[in-house]
Amino acid sequence: MNRTAGKVVEGKALPRGKFPHIKRAGDFLFVSGTSARRADNTIAGAEADEFGTTRLDIRVQTSAVIENIRDILESAQAGLEDVVEISTYLVNMNDFAGYNEVYGQYFNYDGPARTTVAVHQLPHPHLLIEIKAIAYKPLTEEP
Repeated sequence: MNRTAGKVVEGKALPRGKFPHIKRAGDFLFVSGTSARRADNTIAGAEADEFGTTRLDIRVQTSAVIENIRDILESAQAGLEDVVEISTYLVNMNDFAGYNEVYGQYFNYDGPARTTVAVHQLPHPHLLIEIKAIAYKPLTEEP
């Protein structure tokens, strides 16, 4: 990935617009808003029974989002330890405790700066959370 490259990561859900999963700007990596959507467009943490009753799980979705971000960062030879800032969008602040619980399994007080806000809705009614991230990963010079 060169100094200003953007890319769509193979094996991840295709963005729902013309933008990359990740964009490098010098030594910084910007991960676009990421959800719990899988490559086949199903959503982790969203189930419906035979009657159409939907069950949405913020813990499963939070973990799936962070794992998606981890995979996206790995495509640029970076990891969650390189994340310096996270912005999280929750559809319902009643989900904050479950989100925060799972978030704490990935990050601690040495982790990224974080902002969490409530939004009216996300691009699919089964999405409870979206996260965007900024990582700092200096380019290594090729010999």
